[in-house]
Amino acid sequence: MTVTEASVPSVPPRDPNRTPILQARNLVKTFGRVVGLDGVSLDLYPGEVLAIIGDNGAGKSTLIKCLTGAEIPDEGQILLSGEQVHFKRPQDARTHGIETVYQNLAVSPALDVASNLYLGREERLSNIFGKLFRVLDTNGMRKRAKEELTRLGISTLQDVTVAVENLSGGQRQAVAVARAAAFGSKVVVLDEPTAALGVRESNQVLQLVRDLRDRGLPVILISHNMPHVFDVADRIHIQRLGKCAATITPESHNMTDAVAIMTGAATA
Repeated sequence: MTVTEASVPSVPPRDPNRTPILQARNLVKTFGRVVGLDGVSLDLYPGEVLAIIGDNGAGKSTLIKCLTGAEIPDEGQILLSGEQVHFKRPQDARTHGIETVYQNLAVSPALDVASNLYLGREERLSNIFGKLFRVLDTNGMRKRAKEELTRLGISTLQDVTVAVENLSGGQRQAVAVARAAAFGSKVVVLDEPTAALGVRESNQVLQLVRDLRDRGLPVILISHNMPHVFDVADRIHIQRLGKCAATITPESHNMTDAVAIMTGAATA
């Protein structure tokens, strides 16, 4: 059956008493004559998974890059906890509590699990050796890494001294997600976290996403896998031709509806 505009139900309104933790307002980003974003707005609420879907060239990556400091929008506003922020580089977003797990994971295979969790945030000993000779607190970082993995319920990584190159794809993804969860105090962004994983490992990552949400940490999930999106997302932001075509929920729309909106065969 072909989905028509009339057959697509409208999304229920959001609770006006809830305050978004992250907001984008009328973001515009151009690359010469190419329009990456054309007035895109977005709301992310505490304790929810917001999926972002769209065809290639729809503006998903550009939107995420603007929200995480990898790109600077030409126009529009980004607000975090109600206050406007200006990210000029990814480090600015990380300083404000926004952590991103990219598709290539950005882990160091030669380092162990604990070292990867603290990559770029290494802690030194508090004594003279750490202050004068900059000796790292290896044991302390391993202890805290183990505690963080336990807190997240990640049971597949028992030994934090194992080199990441010896882990499976799902375990590497778990390391990257755990690092984001450990330091992402406000928002975690996951870019295609299950793209290269099998069924079992994908399910483990999806459970991690649910666990983050249950802890009250909002998650932005970028994915082409529609079953995964409809499995874990509370709301779904659909990008099309640089604009937000619709924001729907798994309760108000099905996968066929989402694909129809994404391709322009229907509107919400």
